Amino acid sequence: MKIIAVIPARYASTRFPAKLMQDLGGKTVITRTYEAAVNTNLFDDVFVVTDSDLIFDEIISNGGKAVMSQKEHESGSDRIAEAVQNLDVDIVVNVQGDEPFIDQGSLEKVMAVFKNDASKAIDLASLMREIKDENEINNPNNVKVVVDQNGMALYFSRAVIPYPREKNVGVRYFQHIGIYAFRKQALLDFYHLPMKSLEASEKLEQLRYLEFGKRIKMVETNHISIGIDTPEDLVRAKKML
Repeated sequence: MKIIAVIPARYASTRFPAKLMQDLGGKTVITRTYEAAVNTNLFDDVFVVTDSDLIFDEIISNGGKAVMSQKEHESGSDRIAEAVQNLDVDIVVNVQGDEPFIDQGSLEKVMAVFKNDASKAIDLASLMREIKDENEINNPNNVKVVVDQNGMALYFSRAVIPYPREKNVGVRYFQHIGIYAFRKQALLDFYHLPMKSLEASEKLEQLRYLEFGKRIKMVETNHISIGIDTPEDLVRAKKML
């Protein structure tokens, strides 16, 4: 089974423009993310796919691998699909460019989903962690996920799901951690499917997979990831580093 990691890296960002090129302890955010993925030694190959000459040059000049997107894309999945459509791979792991603190153990759990799926019934695997703080639960930047009894995703939302109409019934809240592993065919299917209303409303690409019947296995982790979406996140990341 050939497994590669692809890091989609878009230069523009609504909340924090050029965030991937910000300094994080003497290296850019995107370089730290790329090196962290390589240093796990989990992948047959790792490369960045980007729409930016600046990011492309940054990775290449630091000895990494990068490719330029040939088209404009609405989502990271679209960008990755274009990059891998002609590659001979089985599993593609999407490592978010703004999450430089990669947890190797969590990645291994995600990849094990496919190694243990002999019937190839699972299309995607991703991570979630339990959140208990009310501010975290209510924060729309924290995407929540609900799953069935087998850990398969039922829905993702920026809203509070499930809504706590009844208290003290043992509901657990899970934040989606944005690391995905795809079967290559599921990724290519996504690339050719249209965006529907749920994805358009929530601005969450994983909803396109669910709307078209793809099966997403969620794996619980205790790892606290720091995604750099705002200048405040960058300050926190520097402290962690």
